[in-house]
Amino acid sequence: MSSQATAERSPATGDFWEGFRLSIPVVVASGPFAMLFGALAVGNGFTVFEAFLMSAAVFGGASQMVGIELFGQHVAPWLIVLSIFAVNFRHVLYSAAIGRHLAHWPLLQQAVGYFILTDPQYAIAESKAESGRKVGFAFYMGAALPVYVSWNILTALGAFFGQMIPDTHALGIDFLLPIYFLGLVMGFRKRPLWLPVVLASAAASILAYKTIGSPWHVTVGAFVGVVFAALMPSSGKREARP
Repeated sequence: MSSQATAERSPATGDFWEGFRLSIPVVVASGPFAMLFGALAVGNGFTVFEAFLMSAAVFGGASQMVGIELFGQHVAPWLIVLSIFAVNFRHVLYSAAIGRHLAHWPLLQQAVGYFILTDPQYAIAESKAESGRKVGFAFYMGAALPVYVSWNILTALGAFFGQMIPDTHALGIDFLLPIYFLGLVMGFRKRPLWLPVVLASAAASILAYKTIGSPWHVTVGAFVGVVFAALMPSSGKREARP
């Protein structure tokens, strides 16, 4: 039996491996950040298991970093939750945008899909939908599972070996996150009105950071970007994708 015939009989398998291939750059990019989180978590008083459990349950890099910085500062629990919500508010927007592509899934699959929804996962799924293809559960999980599994494993490794690094910030590893987000934003640069929306969101985020402070600048920047995009006149057509 040829491999082509096998692929035709197992379309879900082909979709899974398509997603898996797209996940490889994400695993490589997020790996050092997962290890950094593990190291910083132990440095802030977490055990290796607690660091691993937080990654498995929260699965949100930036919000996890905010959480570990606040846990050891005698901050009220409600303020920690509110701060993490501010950082992860963009996922509300992601869910609203991607929901129409997942609506044909069974409810349980949708719940799993939203739990493992991340920035790159949104970008990958949205890109496939824009190409006119249906976002299936097998494709989605192929892109998401390697990231989720590697994130948790590397968190544990970072927590276990992190104490061998005297100063993680001195190595500049923590700067990987903004570089990573910048790459995601640039991936949508061919969309109409991309540059004005990005500039408006960036300006609002910088202003909020200087006046209100972190992590609220993330929410403010996202909100202003959405409002600005909604108010901008439509181009009336979509640019052709390469």
